[in-house]
Amino acid sequence: MTNGILGSIDFQAKALELQAQRGRVIASNIANADTPNYKARDFNFQQALAAATVSSAASTAAVQPVRTNAAHLGGAGGAAGSPALLYRAPLQSSVDGNTVDLDVERANFAENSVRYEATLRFLNGQIKQMMTAINGQ
Repeated sequence: MTNGILGSIDFQAKALELQAQRGRVIASNIANADTPNYKARDFNFQQALAAATVSSAASTAAVQPVRTNAAHLGGAGGAAGSPALLYRAPLQSSVDGNTVDLDVERANFAENSVRYEATLRFLNGQIKQMMTAINGQ
């Protein structure tokens, strides 16, 4: 029973972590909107969450090598737990080579913020239910 409860909380925590990381990536895109030749980046949240949940299940069963640096053994995406950043295809070309579309980035940032808040509320609700069950109220 505890594996189901903890597994659900662990899943929500991983989703929260990925949403925070995606928010940082989108904020970086917005901050570099006027930088010449900057290429907008993003990652597929669904694929990253699926990979994070599969890797966490596999990491409990298998022995992981020790890394002296977070970028080692992680490939091009950086650390082993971070999703691979992809370049976003521009909707309209620009003279300076920048592919950031502020309207798209703002919409993605707003959507990600709403999803982050919803995940946080859901996680808080699960923790409150567990505390109620523990306290017996």
